[in-house]
Amino acid sequence: MEERVLKQVVEEEEGGKSKMGEEREDPQKLKRLAADSYDYDNDSRWPDYWNNVLIPPHMASRDDVVSHFKRKFYQRYVDPDFVVEPMSVGGSSSQPVRSSTTSSSSPLTNNQPRARSSGSTNRTSGTSTTAGPGPSPTPLRWDRQTVLFSVNAWVFVVAFLAAIPLVPKHLSHRAYRLCFLGTLCSSLYSLYSQYGKPRAWNWQALQVYFQSIIASKDFLYFIYCLTFVTSHLCLKFALIPILCWSFEHVAKFLRRNFSRSTLYRKYLEEPCVWVESNSSTLNIVTSHAEIGLGFLLIISLFSWQRNIIQAFMYWQLLKLMYHIPVTAPYHQSVWAQIGRSVNPLIQRHAPFLKTPISTIQRWWLR
Repeated sequence: MEERVLKQVVEEEEGGKSKMGEEREDPQKLKRLAADSYDYDNDSRWPDYWNNVLIPPHMASRDDVVSHFKRKFYQRYVDPDFVVEPMSVGGSSSQPVRSSTTSSSSPLTNNQPRARSSGSTNRTSGTSTTAGPGPSPTPLRWDRQTVLFSVNAWVFVVAFLAAIPLVPKHLSHRAYRLCFLGTLCSSLYSLYSQYGKPRAWNWQALQVYFQSIIASKDFLYFIYCLTFVTSHLCLKFALIPILCWSFEHVAKFLRRNFSRSTLYRKYLEEPCVWVESNSSTLNIVTSHAEIGLGFLLIISLFSWQRNIIQAFMYWQLLKLMYHIPVTAPYHQSVWAQIGRSVNPLIQRHAPFLKTPISTIQRWWLR
């Protein structure tokens, strides 16, 4: 009789624990369903977030990888209480992740201490367990994100020095060249780390490769910097897009990796939060500067520093920026403002310009 009562009590306790576990898991299941059904395509923040994700090129097309980072995006911008499970890559690299999670969730026996491993697993020789002196500090990993942050921080400082009028002319001119060269190298490195290299060096493979990278912002800035680093014309106005681009990269990296630092919280948190919440404002400023720079190059054709090839290349780049989705909304908005201001003046004072302007518009829009 006593055995039956004890057995019933144990079953009730186990049933209560399982119900409690289900109640704990139910909110996360609902959050997971909400994250999977979230409309990421209509969220303007998702393309920028996905472009800044640091993964190897061969993994970017996998559905499980995309869904994992969509959940990370949902956790960051929509529901901070949503718990995202770690992604298992598969193969031998996922085995340590599985073993560490199972060992941490299972009850410990023989008074073995619970240990955390950051990036590497501790191996025990034989059956003896010896207590170490403590966790060693994690070395700095020079991954893609850290390399791009270092280069963009250097470019931001150099571009700021080049834009200051108090700097001597020869130093300012050298800093002007170096900031374009640094942005060119960082864009090229980002393209290589994201898309790799062409599968073959024939025309068809190169065409497929360029079609895959031509819509990225890194490719646009690579061509932008290539246009100015090879020219003798020094336009300080061209530094505005470089400053905005590098400042945005540096602020995102600091906010993502140094949010717990006291130095960051005291001096850098407010500007970094402002950059992240006003990225569209920076893009609009950049678009105004890029289009204004195109008109400056046209004006420079009437001076002794004229460069017809540079002006032609840059206007082809502006045409590309007008059509590519990552920059099209901002450039189309600026051009619409220019049209609303200029078209009435042309109709009133220079109607003979309607025909050449309509010809240019047909070339621009095709």
